[in-house]
Amino acid sequence: MNDMSTSTAAFAAIKDLVGANGWIDTPEDVEPFVVETRGLWRGECDMVVSPASTEELAGVVKICADAGIAITPQSGNTGLVGGAIPHGGIIINTRRMNKIRDVDALNNTMTVEAGCILADIQNAADDVDRLFPLSLAAEGSCCIGGNLSTNAGGIQVLRYGNARDLVLGVEVVKADGQIWNGLQRLRKNNTGYDMKHLFMGAEGTLGIITAAVIKLFPKPRRKETAFIGAASVEAVQALFARAQDAVGDALTAFEYANEFSIGLVFDNIEGARNPLEGTYPAYALLEVSSLRDDDSTRDALENVLADALEDEVIIDAVVAQSEAQAQAIWNLRESMPEAQKFARPSIKHDVAVPVSKVAEFVRTACNRVSDDLPGIRPAAFGHFGDGNIHFNLSPPVDADPDAFLAQWDHFATIVHDYVASLNGSFSAEHGVGELKRKDVARYNDPVGIEMMRALKATLDPKNIMNPGKVIPEAEKT
Repeated sequence: MNDMSTSTAAFAAIKDLVGANGWIDTPEDVEPFVVETRGLWRGECDMVVSPASTEELAGVVKICADAGIAITPQSGNTGLVGGAIPHGGIIINTRRMNKIRDVDALNNTMTVEAGCILADIQNAADDVDRLFPLSLAAEGSCCIGGNLSTNAGGIQVLRYGNARDLVLGVEVVKADGQIWNGLQRLRKNNTGYDMKHLFMGAEGTLGIITAAVIKLFPKPRRKETAFIGAASVEAVQALFARAQDAVGDALTAFEYANEFSIGLVFDNIEGARNPLEGTYPAYALLEVSSLRDDDSTRDALENVLADALEDEVIIDAVVAQSEAQAQAIWNLRESMPEAQKFARPSIKHDVAVPVSKVAEFVRTACNRVSDDLPGIRPAAFGHFGDGNIHFNLSPPVDADPDAFLAQWDHFATIVHDYVASLNGSFSAEHGVGELKRKDVARYNDPVGIEMMRALKATLDPKNIMNPGKVIPEAEKT
């Protein structure tokens, strides 16, 4: 892509631009930035650059564009599909661009830079008696730039939507170094194409999101949390229908877990305890919230559960009696990814199907992988209320872990083929990155793929922005 002398000059220019605190290039310093959080990928790069402002970042991109140097955008590096792993060139990390530029409580907006940690944004919203509802297990370390670039989901999508639904405007540095100021605070703006959506979910392949105007919401005055045991995933689906009918959009979250996934938490995570009297084949976690500071929300939840128990839709249920008990219940859900490590390496799937098909998917997908490999242990859990299930497969107890992981593509085909038959998606909230590029080619509409390639060629004609990610390679003729 470039010769050695051109690269050397470009790297020197970048160092001068960002200053001594804005770059690192020794192997030991670079190492944390080139390794994926689960250890599935290890990349390489010549330098990690951390600009302090949008203008500095734009200058770095311009230098790279002129020299033909590949750029891998990165913020918190908490992704799970290899989207932020470099293969040469430089990493542009936004960690120093972490200012909250503006908070407008009356307009219910906040303007934040890409390197702001998600939990810090949540706290800043709380300081003005507002809610920013994007909530992920990695919220203490992930950054909003990466959240938007991957269109992250999380536990409150049911009520508030994905990351892209929480954004009014973005600021982006294009692949040629130009800055697009799209930081609109408007909820109505019909003045042309809504270009912000090109960059959310693009994983840095079209440009780098440097700031965003995000939506805030009135802060709920009451939240009620319940944990339920049931005989089957079909029973959980029946409970979801009842809860939705009874409380409507007060149903903030509805999470599901099968017996194996929650059992790993009970058995291996310190402090975790089963709040129910027994163990069951299926579990659900419900949260309802209200702007009213009275018992109406709790009463509605208890009525739903009482009716479901009486009609034998569910077997057991507990409603948290305090904030500490509610947090303990949520900790069970949030500990599931960590607990899976105790069942040895797992093959992971992040899929979405229509909500009406979730029970059918879980049942049939478990049967299909078990028929293919007797003794395989599916850990099915996730966001039942929006159709997003994490369908992760642990090896049989006596299986060789490496031999099992070598079958990743085989099981991905089994699971994703079935998801496609249900008009679902092979990537719900984790993104495509490097892991699922082949799936884009296999499952996406061919016309849509060509549209993606056309956008890439137009906005990044030199292919320097996160090359090798998201968009499948064109077939050679």
